[in-house]
Parts: sequence; structure tokens; C-alpha cells
Amino acid sequence: MDRRASLGLVLGFVGVLMFGATLPVTRFALADLDPWAITFGRAAVAGVAALALVLASGRPWPFAARGTFRDLAIGSSCLVIVFPLLIGLAMQTVPAAHGGVVVGLLPLLTALAAVLFAGERPGAPLFVASATGAALVAAFALRNGGDGGVRAGDMMLFAGVVAAAVGYGVSGRLLRQMAGWEVIAFMLILALPVTLPVALATYPWGKAVSTAALVSVLYLGLFSQFIGFFFWNAGMAMGGVARVGQMQLLQTFVTVGLAWPINGETPDAETLFFALGVVLVVAVAQRVSARKSRGTAVPPG
Repeated sequence: MDRRASLGLVLGFVGVLMFGATLPVTRFALADLDPWAITFGRAAVAGVAALALVLASGRPWPFAARGTFRDLAIGSSCLVIVFPLLIGLAMQTVPAAHGGVVVGLLPLLTALAAVLFAGERPGAPLFVASATGAALVAAFALRNGGDGGVRAGDMMLFAGVVAAAVGYGVSGRLLRQMAGWEVIAFMLILALPVTLPVALATYPWGKAVSTAALVSVLYLGLFSQFIGFFFWNAGMAMGGVARVGQMQLLQTFVTVGLAWPINGETPDAETLFFALGVVLVVAVAQRVSARKSRGTAVPPG
């Protein structure tokens, strides 16, 4: 694996560290706000910040190009509205640590999205690792669903993960013509005419909202929805959508770890077992993928 790809993995992991707090912080904010207020509130905060950054930078607006506008619209719908809303609804019925393991399905779907939208051809080790990780996640969800089934929250998480994977796939295509921060910034700006008024309409103006809940929404808006994507998109541009997408398996560990101090969810042995399983899967996949890359490299000259 060359230095550029390695740096891409590092940047992707920094993004994952920021994303990893999303489920615990969302669940915490649900004490005072409903999922709609959280979703559109975080999107509005991020959208205003993105608009300020783009105006300050003087970057040209890319909406005139038909293909670019289409991809920005798809990515905006998936990453700014659908995914955050579905995880917010899911966090009403499942623990954050549980949700963190279910989100471990994301690398498999991201690898598929990289093929469909970004034209990538990930090697077999990445698909094998993603499928293995997905099997572990499915087993975990079934064991913890109650009555041998899967909870409604699991289904919402899965649908959200599909939306996120599609968003990452079209982001990979946009990264060929735009900087990583521009991709998420213009997605947020494109959604702002919807997210800002809906945020104002869904905020419980007549109810006392704690400072902690408001700070939670600020974190979700500035880090989970905006700054985290600076690192994540830059990482995908350097290391590839499918390969860097495997870093999302590590997000499981981050989420489980943060759910303890934030939500008081003490991780049990089973949760730790499945979380460790998906982490080992991604570690093996990256090692095998790196060996394959070195073995097939064309000598200079």
C-alpha cells in the first residue's frame, strides 16, 4: 500500500472517530428533542456553517453542471436527511451500542456502492471481509432482537446504512472533480432551503430544552455532519471509496466505547465479542489487500 493510500486510511479513521459519537450523542439528545428536530437541526447548523465557508473561500458554485447537480442532490438526500433521520428514529428503540454494531454493515454496502457509482473494482479480500463482517452484524442483531427476530429499530438502521452507502458512492464520483470539503459543503447548502425552515418548525419552542441537548445538536451538526466529512471524503479520494469504507467497521468499537460514558450503556461480553470480531475482520482485510497491491504493482521504468 503506497503512502497516499495509507494517508487515506488515516484520514478516514479520523472521520470515523467523529462519526462514532453520532449514535450515542443522538440518543442523548432524544431526552429533550424528537428525531425530526435533531435531524433537521443538525443539518441546518451544518448548512449554515457550510454556506459561510463557501462564501468566505470564494469557490464557484457547481450546480450548473447537470451530472454534478444530480450527484449532489442524491448525496444530500441520503447523507443529510435520510440517514440521520432513520438513525434518530432507531435510537428511540435500540441502545446506541447495539446500533453501533448494526452499522457495521456499512462497509459491505459501501464497497458495492463504490462499484455501482464510483466505478471502482475492489479486490476479493475487501468483499470477503465485508461479507464476513455483515454476517457477524446480522447474527448480533438477531440474537438481540427479542423473540428471535429483528427489531423495528434494526430495520431503520439497515435502511439508513443503505442510504449512507449510496451517499458515499456518489461522493466518490464527485471527488474526481471537487475537493472533499466542497462535496459535503455543497450537499449541505443544497439541502439548506429545506433543512432550515423544517428545523425552525420542529424545534419545541414552548418546551425547556437543556443546554446539553443543544450542545449535542451542535456537535452533530459541526462534527458528525460537516467537519468529519472533511477527513472522510479526503480519505476516500486518496485511498478509494471501498478500501477506506472498511474503516467504518472500526466505528463499531468507537460507538460501543462512547455509549458507556454518554448513555450509561455498560458493554456486555457479547457486544464486545461481536465488536472485536468486526474489527479483526477489517484488520485482516487491509493486510491482505496491502499485500495484493504490492504483489501486483508495476515496477518503475
